[in-house]
Amino acid sequence: MEATVDKTGTDGKTWGGGNRPLNASYGKLMMWFFIVSDALTFSGFIAAYGFSRFKFIDAWPIADEVFTHVPFLHGVPAPMYYVAFMTLVLIFSSVTMVLAVDAGHRMQKKKVIWYMFFTIIGGAIFVGSQAWEWATFIKGDYGAIETKGGKILQFLDTDGKRASVTDFAIPITSERGTHEESNGIWYDAEPETQTTVSYAEVLKGFEASPDLLIRSQELVPNMEKLRASENPKDIAEVARLEREFINLDKEGEKAIYSREVGLAKLKADGKLVVQGANLKHNEYGHPLFANFFFFITGFHGFHVFSGVVINIIIFFNVIIGTYEKRKSYEMVEKVGLYWHFVDLVWVFVFTFFYLV
Repeated sequence: MEATVDKTGTDGKTWGGGNRPLNASYGKLMMWFFIVSDALTFSGFIAAYGFSRFKFIDAWPIADEVFTHVPFLHGVPAPMYYVAFMTLVLIFSSVTMVLAVDAGHRMQKKKVIWYMFFTIIGGAIFVGSQAWEWATFIKGDYGAIETKGGKILQFLDTDGKRASVTDFAIPITSERGTHEESNGIWYDAEPETQTTVSYAEVLKGFEASPDLLIRSQELVPNMEKLRASENPKDIAEVARLEREFINLDKEGEKAIYSREVGLAKLKADGKLVVQGANLKHNEYGHPLFANFFFFITGFHGFHVFSGVVINIIIFFNVIIGTYEKRKSYEMVEKVGLYWHFVDLVWVFVFTFFYLV
């Protein structure tokens, strides 16, 4: 006996689907499928970032202390200003894309051209700004010392501001012989990082600068809560903290060693100088911060760059009248969906990576 399948909907009529199911074209549906799958990918990346940050919260850099640069304003502290500018530019480009789509629905070719032009300019400014931000992040400003345990020691002046290792390091001159058959000279491996100063020069300069202090990547805990505890471990921890650090009244900030403890820590645990950030070393804090920064912002930047290229192609098609002949600007609408998605993803990246 042959089985039968009920092909009728709730209204008793057969839904045949056809070329425009849900009143959307095939191209628009495929764009939505891509956006959903890409959103899941970004969600996984951001979730991994969140778990890693929670695990290494004490060593995680503070965004306000890392992203303080503005082009052409060297030495002017402006935390997050330029990142905020990049965000506003991208949001503005999303607004012009909305206007381009609306003008396309009205078959207003000139307006579509101008609004898409502004969208492309906004995307190009964002990509260029992100490239500049990467270069600044990689280069670094102050430098730090990485310990044998992989932790970061940063230097502060008397005002509590970061001090650059190149400013106080004292050069140490040494002669290096030439390897010849007659002398058989052998050398140790080169340092892991190529920096402008060496660990020995930084140590010598710190010893000669009594007004400098060392800041740990450890955060100041809630001392009131620890002191109120009767747990022996908490009592021992309070004794250690009071012995080593001098700013225990500032909960949540990076702990600052006393001069004597900091010098002893530098001598005993110092390993190498780190300037800027890469995939192995990071002067701002835990290396995972740099890894996630490069991967997440780079992946998003690739999306923006791809969107700019696609927008340029659609832009020239609008100019030569391709969509006027088709009597439809649906291609502008489809690329607009992608552009809005890229804009929305950056809002989440900006929130979780820079603000939280």
